[in-house]
Amino acid sequence: MLPSARAAASSLLGRPAGVALRTAAAATTAQARFYACGMPKAPATPEPTSAAAAAAAAAAVSEFSSPLDGEKGSAASRRRSLPPIIPSLAEFMKMSDGQTPPQDGDDQEVYAPAPYLPKNLGQGRTVLTETYGCQMNVNDTEIALACLLDAGYERAPEGASAQDADVVLLMTCAIRDNAETKIWNRLTELSHIKRKRRGLRVGLLGCMAERLKHQVLESDKSVDVVCGPDSYRDLPRLLHSVDISGGQSAINVMLSLDETYADVAPVRVNPDNVSAFVSIMRGCDNMCSYCIVPFTRGRERSRDAASIIREVRQLQSQGVREVTLLGQNVNSYRDTSEAGLALLDERAERGAATTTEMTGTLARGFQTIYKARTGGLLFADLLDEVSAACPDMRFRFTSPHPKDFPDELLRLIAERPNVAKQLHLPAQSGNSAVLERMRRGYTREAYLEMADRARSLIPRVALSSDFIVGFCGETDAEHADTVSLLHHVNYEHAYLFAYSMREKTHAHRTLVDDVPEEVKQARLREVIDLQYGLMSKSSALEEGSLHVILIEGDSRRNSDEWSGRSDNNKMVVFPKQPVPNMVSTPEAPVSMSQPLSAASGFVMPQKGDFVLVRVTSTSAQTYRAEPLALCDVRGLGLSTSELAQLHVSEADRALGLQRIAQLDQLVAAAGPAAAVAHSH
Repeated sequence: MLPSARAAASSLLGRPAGVALRTAAAATTAQARFYACGMPKAPATPEPTSAAAAAAAAAAVSEFSSPLDGEKGSAASRRRSLPPIIPSLAEFMKMSDGQTPPQDGDDQEVYAPAPYLPKNLGQGRTVLTETYGCQMNVNDTEIALACLLDAGYERAPEGASAQDADVVLLMTCAIRDNAETKIWNRLTELSHIKRKRRGLRVGLLGCMAERLKHQVLESDKSVDVVCGPDSYRDLPRLLHSVDISGGQSAINVMLSLDETYADVAPVRVNPDNVSAFVSIMRGCDNMCSYCIVPFTRGRERSRDAASIIREVRQLQSQGVREVTLLGQNVNSYRDTSEAGLALLDERAERGAATTTEMTGTLARGFQTIYKARTGGLLFADLLDEVSAACPDMRFRFTSPHPKDFPDELLRLIAERPNVAKQLHLPAQSGNSAVLERMRRGYTREAYLEMADRARSLIPRVALSSDFIVGFCGETDAEHADTVSLLHHVNYEHAYLFAYSMREKTHAHRTLVDDVPEEVKQARLREVIDLQYGLMSKSSALEEGSLHVILIEGDSRRNSDEWSGRSDNNKMVVFPKQPVPNMVSTPEAPVSMSQPLSAASGFVMPQKGDFVLVRVTSTSAQTYRAEPLALCDVRGLGLSTSELAQLHVSEADRALGLQRIAQLDQLVAAAGPAAAVAHSH
């Protein structure tokens, strides 16, 4: 086809010139995007701008389409197989001009969304998801599920396997070789299953789909669908195109400058969990030399704050007690939407800190390689809003960049009782020269000042970090600086990895991966052993300290014990014992002068409760504790000396347990209605 004809055809199809379509159904990719945005219904006969353009469009469909269900007929017969809903250029221009569809009763043609796909496209078909990688991938899985369930698909029953489901989707990670190796191995297993179950569809989603799209489709892994992080809305169409094309693969890995899925209500993968993830922004602008994320996730864009607050409140109504705010660079959040600016004005009227006061400048000693954005509602504003809107929920956030921790944000974390006193400060290296090659935007000295300032502004803050050993050109002396940084900061937790070069990155283009693999592994073992020892020592200092724990469920090793996480994100295990109910409400205020005795009213803590505990023993990553009282996320509001005196005697526990048993007997005798009331 001539280039001019291809361009004319692409204008009618709504696609850039030169973008080939993998299947006949994929010839209408752009239509789905148009109609999802309110594109009017196209007439049965498209209205070309010229005879030449119409002929070009027909030729484009002929060139790019494939026979349906094995059909080997003429180009005309293949074109007849396509739905006659390709919009005309005139219609597209109407929508581009901002015209709104006329309402019923108007004296003109009535517009309606085109029936591009059947509403219940996936009715009766089950979807099994497998998630690899970070918390963002968990949230992405929930978004992809929401898009499919809206199209009529159903989640595979709990405990189902690939042998049982109709569709298996792998949410993938591309940040390191090890993560991709796991997924390649899983695809091999699924290809064996597909040979026995011809109707099974396998989809590859997320970062690896974006990075290795061509290799995946060219491999003998029987992948049907490849879908990038910004294309989950397109999953129903992609799966449908595979079905109607006789099994030809379908792909959409287009990155977006504005997709945030703000209007998609995620379907929680584990609805019984008392904690949840909420994505507030996507993409990353930092362009660190080792990192593939900007190439698989695209540029930074933030959700509007109002949609985030709505989602958090909805989660609270479902019984969620802890929310983690997510983003590839979460604390660079910046809402510049009209609604965000309106909220900023409202905050100013309330006397809350605004962007004018919290300038949003970088932490001292940090810089970026990109032009800094200005204005809008910043992360500190958002954290202030959500933690104030839901004061009974605990909030965390990940993954941040240390450059985006101005003092105003640190002070807010210190002052707000329901924001966890735990910060993730990814260092990546302890040597300034390595940090420069990594394009991190700070020196060792600036990072140490940042960490010391966090500890000074936030009492008892727990710090965690990421480190890469064996980066391009790293010498023994440069590695020694990383070891000394671990000693100096004394992190409560650290994620440690050997460098794995990624194609497309700045390091891949300009540096040499010259540190031998055996040296990388030796350095990795050294820092792992060091960090484990440091964690053991710092944990031991916590014996006798008090922590507020959110009960997440039974201990994995003992069903007679609860497990949950502390404010500093340590796993804590404690026995299932009755405790005094010290949760104060307007209807039942609790006097702090009361002793922790049976007079306070004993209750048996349950999943989703906040419990004050005293640590009795520790390991590197886990605390064992005794429960002291049922409380809220703020604790009991007692002074340090008062907290030190808290004690529940065994006699009090025994009496409390006896009273709970008596109450349970009375409820059982009163019947089901009383049992329901008692459970609430």
